[in-house]
Amino acid sequence: MIMTTSDNIEGKHIIKTLGLVKGNTIRARHIGHDIMAGLKNIVGGEISDYTKMIAEAREQAIDRMIDNAKEMGANAIIGVRFTTSSVMQGAAELLAYGTAVIVE
Repeated sequence: MIMTTSDNIEGKHIIKTLGLVKGNTIRARHIGHDIMAGLKNIVGGEISDYTKMIAEAREQAIDRMIDNAKEMGANAIIGVRFTTSSVMQGAAELLAYGTAVIVE
């Protein structure tokens, strides 16, 4: 599956636009990680547990978006974007979305 944040793919011709595809996941913080994050906030530095959690959430959202595109018969996704939103205190949604297309 070809994915790009641009609206075209160099060297490829879009022959059909299939529509919006999306994939999301909702993740909650862990109280133990919050305590460690609070300590990191005092001394500074990367909060690696949260970095890992967000990277995993992003990959899961991408995988779900690709599955959605494959179900529609697409072989590429253009205009890929990410967004986040708070669902409740301590939990956030990560959404990946784009436009499913067929290219040749």
